[in-house]
Amino acid sequence: MKRVLVTSLFLLASAITFAGGYRVGLQGQRALAMGHTGVAYVNSAELAFFNPAGLVYLENKINASAGGFGVFSSVAWQNESTGQFANTDSPMGTPFYLYGSYTLNENLSLGLAVYTPYGSTVEWPTDWAGSHLVNNIELAAVFIQPLVSFKISDKFSVGGGPIFVTGNVNFNRNANRFLTDLEGNRSNVTIDDSGVTNWGYSVSAMFRASDNLTFGANYRSEIILESEDGTATFANFPNDSGQPIVVGGTGIPSNGTQGFNASLPLPAELTVGGSYSKDKWVVNFDYTRTFWSVYEDLDIVFADGSESINPRNYQDSSIYKFGFGYAASEKFMLRAGYYFDESPVQSGYFAPETPRNDSNGFSAGLSYAISNSFAIDASFLYVRFKEVNESYDYVDDGSSFGGTYKSSAFVPGIGLTYKL
Repeated sequence: MKRVLVTSLFLLASAITFAGGYRVGLQGQRALAMGHTGVAYVNSAELAFFNPAGLVYLENKINASAGGFGVFSSVAWQNESTGQFANTDSPMGTPFYLYGSYTLNENLSLGLAVYTPYGSTVEWPTDWAGSHLVNNIELAAVFIQPLVSFKISDKFSVGGGPIFVTGNVNFNRNANRFLTDLEGNRSNVTIDDSGVTNWGYSVSAMFRASDNLTFGANYRSEIILESEDGTATFANFPNDSGQPIVVGGTGIPSNGTQGFNASLPLPAELTVGGSYSKDKWVVNFDYTRTFWSVYEDLDIVFADGSESINPRNYQDSSIYKFGFGYAASEKFMLRAGYYFDESPVQSGYFAPETPRNDSNGFSAGLSYAISNSFAIDASFLYVRFKEVNESYDYVDDGSSFGGTYKSSAFVPGIGLTYKL
């Protein structure tokens, strides 16, 4: 089958993200304020995401946590040889979470988690130097997970449950650097799909070594999203005959809409860690290993038989997370944290729809107890990505696209915790 001039990744991928690749690490105010730690921290219903096994250790019968974030991200690109420059003008992203648990008896709790671990929005200027790779992209993936938490002994518990995923994507890019219609409008393609679904699972364990020291582990399975009912819209191509024509041996698609098939893995991840508390202090450490090597490439096959094959060759990566908490009074809990996040992107595969490198995340936050049942939680995260001069070397026309990328993000968040 011939390869069309629509290349590079344009299905489920995001621009600025916070846990490697297209993963968004924003799943709880209290956890994020402490460096996104929580696999061994028994504190609130946020355990529904970080370690469901710990839900059975919560003191209250009913626990709930809900909240959201405002993601303000920025990416600047420059080709130092030519002086070309561009920066993103992305609207605010709004990931959210909703967790709840109910204690049936001293050995069994049930829970529900709804959260958005994949999703972002980015907009590059129209017709910028890398527009043949991406102009704009919007992605959202929602995870819905019923949970069970079972206490095997006073010190050891297990938990987990199935995960239902639903996602949508809208992506636009130009065909290449030169192709236009007779009026000079750049040839482009828009990919759109919604309601892409699949299932996965998570399993977890928690060990309470003492009143002060707890260890935890949580595994979330790989999930493959298959897009089969989406549409690809081709516009401004120099071909109104309804039949493909050939330029330099490459088929140019007809203007109009057709279907496509593609798949994208949401990789498995394993988190282990510990939490130590004494008097008014708590210290957390989490280590996450994300199995990105499953993401080798993205093949897109269009209804007319044409295809686009896009190598990615991600590698497994790690995140090292540290968090601290201090109970300043009966009503105020202060928190701070830090993490170092390795990039899964290898040299030569650096595409501008995921322009991220190794990053450092600095976080802080607090909780204020309005009453015995309600508390307001707030957090703030600053992410600084290591400046990188890199390229994507697998453009269909045999060229490569590169430059220097400088990225950062500010993420304020607010939420509410309830217990009864």
